[in-house]
Amino acid sequence: MTTICFCRFCRALFLLATLLEFSATAQPSLTLTNAADQAIARRTSIIFVQVNGLGYGDLSCYGQTNFQTPNLDKLAAKGIQFTNYFVGSANALMPDGICVAQILKDSGYHTGLIGHWDLGDENSGTAPWEKGFDEFAGYFDANDAENFYANYIWSLPPRFSYDKTSGKFVEWIPGQGPHVGGKEMIYSNTQGKNQYIPDQLTKSALNFVQNNLPDRFNHYRPFFLSVAYEIPAGKIEVPTDAPFSEESWPQPEKNKAALISRIDGYIGQLQEQLQKIGMTNNIVIFFSSASIPKKTSLIDPEFFHSNISADDLRVPMIANWPEKIPAGQVSDYKWSAKDLLPTVSEIGFAKLPPDIIETSVLPAMLGQAPK
Repeated sequence: MTTICFCRFCRALFLLATLLEFSATAQPSLTLTNAADQAIARRTSIIFVQVNGLGYGDLSCYGQTNFQTPNLDKLAAKGIQFTNYFVGSANALMPDGICVAQILKDSGYHTGLIGHWDLGDENSGTAPWEKGFDEFAGYFDANDAENFYANYIWSLPPRFSYDKTSGKFVEWIPGQGPHVGGKEMIYSNTQGKNQYIPDQLTKSALNFVQNNLPDRFNHYRPFFLSVAYEIPAGKIEVPTDAPFSEESWPQPEKNKAALISRIDGYIGQLQEQLQKIGMTNNIVIFFSSASIPKKTSLIDPEFFHSNISADDLRVPMIANWPEKIPAGQVSDYKWSAKDLLPTVSEIGFAKLPPDIIETSVLPAMLGQAPK
């Protein structure tokens, strides 16, 4: 009983301190800053989902007729669907050498990356934690990222390391000893194909959203979450080819359609989670592709209405921001992955480096004349 009362007393002190801090720092107007300890309250959290290898016509809202993607269609119907978004040599997360996560973290966001990171492994200077990510779960190796029954996943919060002398976790400084985390074994997959990795990545995304809900305990700290899924150019494995098992299609087409349908379901789960925790308006979701589908002998691109021409670098781009983006928009505004950095930075009130010359697409998203 004493312990319970003491915990309640501590919680009461914490709440009082929070209220006093808010009162002491309240200002009649907001001052935009890049300092993490002066984060602007109630800023918009941002989720960026990209699917490597998803083609322009792989979603029913972009012309796919062999199957439906109802959750993504709904996301587009309640937001804006771009028909001239292009991928290229620029990586959407780090188009100009600086990562979106760095900009947002410096502005007070909590940042997470789930999926494949192909810009540097754990021993490089461009590992996720070197580029602004507070949390990471996924893969550095492309082959492992496309192995949907891998027997490990890389998972770590890199801010702390274990000091053997003191027996405590201490703040980790890059270059000074090992960081916490590493490859975590998925033992069920050492005995066979039992745990589907895209399902696991989705669970990690749902946990991240729930654990980092902006509230008074974290001073309404916004979050940025990037989730990367893969559609392999080679053999695609799925737990089941349902709901297309009875179709007369070739098996590779069944498997790809089942995977895209499964990803559509992941987006539905994410929306349900946001609804469950009450994030119904102060959240913007981007959904896109990291690359056009690679042409292989396994899958006929015409079946999926994907990018038939190698010169067509368009991919889906959907943006959904309840109460901000007018619903039902279809825009032919032309932009690319390089414009995502200034766009996200403007949404997050983050300061851009002076050498960034790309343009924010936020005015076009809001139905206004682009800058």
